[in-house]
Amino acid sequence: MCTCLDSLQHCSALVTVIMTLQWTAVAFFLYAEVIANVILCIPFISAKRWRRVFSWGIWNWLSPYWNKCFFTMIMVLIVLFLDAVREVQKYSGPEPMQDAKVNPNVYDHVHMKLFRAQRNLYISGFSLFLWLVMRRVVTLLNQVAVSTEDSAAIQTQMHNMADAAKQLEEDNKMLRQTLLDEEKTVEAKNQQLKLDIQKLETQLKTADSAVHRSQAEVEAMKRQAKGLAQEYDRLLSEHHQLQNQPSASDKKDN
Repeated sequence: MCTCLDSLQHCSALVTVIMTLQWTAVAFFLYAEVIANVILCIPFISAKRWRRVFSWGIWNWLSPYWNKCFFTMIMVLIVLFLDAVREVQKYSGPEPMQDAKVNPNVYDHVHMKLFRAQRNLYISGFSLFLWLVMRRVVTLLNQVAVSTEDSAAIQTQMHNMADAAKQLEEDNKMLRQTLLDEEKTVEAKNQQLKLDIQKLETQLKTADSAVHRSQAEVEAMKRQAKGLAQEYDRLLSEHHQLQNQPSASDKKDN
């Protein structure tokens, strides 16, 4: 009988030690989560630096196991949280309190168990909460870093586009000035051409007048030459007639 009691006490002590180590490990995990979240929330460490840290080779090596580890820890913490809830309900129920009222030693023991259950509840609950918060913080830091890089790239692109727009505006102004200069040059050339055309028209009119006068003089000279030719023909015919008439001395001789 004593051996059985010793075995039960030994098993109970072993379970107590295991539970103590279990909740001690959960408490240390909670402390590590608090430290990690505080470090992640340090204001003077920018999201870009955290992105550089997260891009180390060791994280790429651990990335295939990260999701499995994350969900495994969630399941473990949920189980511990539900176990702590069960322990709290167990030691805060009416039966332990009735036993505690009967025996003062049991009262202290029940309250000690209830305190430990509530402590374990808080430890597991906050561990689960901070584990989710840490995952979310890491995700947000990566998103902020990507957004910052994209924003910097967009700002650089906008700056380049603004420079290009200014350059195009300057080129447009130069082109407009060149077109205005060319229009002025063309207008001046047109004015000069108009003046030249007017001069040429005046010269053409003068030449036409001279041609008309020359034609009139030629017609007059033609008429005059025709008259002289007719007069020459008349005089020539009279000369022939005079040569053909016999002279007076010839008549006397006959």
